Amino acid sequence: MKFFKIFLLFVPVLFFSCNDSSNSSEDNTNNTVYEYREMMRDFVKEISNYIKGKKQDFIVIGQNGIELFTEDGTEKSHIRYDYLNALDGVSQEGLFYGYDDFDKKTDEKVSKHLQKLLLIAKDENKPVLITDYCDDEEKINDSYQKNKNLGFISFQADSLDLDKIPDYPPYPWDENPDNISILSGAKNYLYLLDFHKFSSKDELLNTLKNTNYDVLIIDAFWDTYEEFSIDDIQSLKTKANGGRRLVIAYLSIGEAEDNRWYWQEEWNSNLPDWIKDYQEWEGNYPVEFWNNQWKDIVYTYIDKIINNGFDGVFLDKIDIYEFFEEYHE
Repeated sequence: MKFFKIFLLFVPVLFFSCNDSSNSSEDNTNNTVYEYREMMRDFVKEISNYIKGKKQDFIVIGQNGIELFTEDGTEKSHIRYDYLNALDGVSQEGLFYGYDDFDKKTDEKVSKHLQKLLLIAKDENKPVLITDYCDDEEKINDSYQKNKNLGFISFQADSLDLDKIPDYPPYPWDENPDNISILSGAKNYLYLLDFHKFSSKDELLNTLKNTNYDVLIIDAFWDTYEEFSIDDIQSLKTKANGGRRLVIAYLSIGEAEDNRWYWQEEWNSNLPDWIKDYQEWEGNYPVEFWNNQWKDIVYTYIDKIINNGFDGVFLDKIDIYEFFEEYHE
């Protein structure tokens, strides 16, 4: 759900031809290596086209997998404008802190590589959102300042579970009363996915209403089956200071999660072949994202998000292609 390592960061990847990327693994058994990166680009572009066909101003943010910005994943390679144009904003975890471990400074070489790729997106007028994982006040201040110097919007999460509003700072960075109607107008954001510390949905909603974050990135569901309603989401679109804000729904497009509405009971003992029996994060399973059954789930999920009044969608686990590159070595 949240982890973000780039396993092949500085290793060239050789691509070979593949069959129709919408087919399942059974349809691709003659291939030993797939063009996973290109398949993910295609999937994100398909998602964006699907969304824009329903609601043109709906915001699409892509998290991680930023090596898809260029042909070979390096900052000097040909820019994949077709991919970047499918996104209204980009996001990266662990740019300065938390890439490998919570509260640990990200390796300088890795950070510089990521910065160069993110600046490509920024130069294409894509707002860049950064989530660093740290709870030391000095590191939080350092993360904020470094991101601000680069023109990035940052959030310093003091829990890997993304289950709380940070105690420090006691207010959002760059707090402002402005109405935020487009992502480029935002100066700060809150990333909150795990609601177990809130005793009820009303407590959660009231807590969020009383904040001044310009953007809320939250789960689309209060629990496994209960979606946030249109009224719930509408109530969150006004900051405590009276300004309007954006409310964005989280959606993993690279992993199936066993606490979701779409999870079937029989999968607990017998996973379908397009879900891989591997868990880097408990309850999260890599999926063959090109599989039509998974795509149907994703598009149904997106319909729920749009219909329930969110302003956009936050696509996570784009970088799952790295798992398949290693899985088929």
